[in-house]
Amino acid sequence: MDPYQIIIEPIITEKALMSRGEKKYVFKVHQGATKVDIKSAIYKLFKVKPIAVNTVKVKGKSKRLGYKPGHTPSYKKAYVVLAEGQKIEELEV
Repeated sequence: MDPYQIIIEPIITEKALMSRGEKKYVFKVHQGATKVDIKSAIYKLFKVKPIAVNTVKVKGKSKRLGYKPGHTPSYKKAYVVLAEGQKIEELEV
């Protein structure tokens, strides 16, 4: 799988930005990607050495638009911990 297909987008929330002090970055990733795939994609895209990858499947929420029921899409989220002294320059705010 191509690294650009594995890493969909970074997640930019207040909680995710606060965890960058601990060298943790949060990404929305492909549903079928494994931890090994995510680790190699981060290395190829950003040229940094991840030491740990944790994944979470986030279930979509039920919503209503007027009288019609619907839901938000489910997705997979990856927490990537980098080695000491490394950071992803493209994502620094």
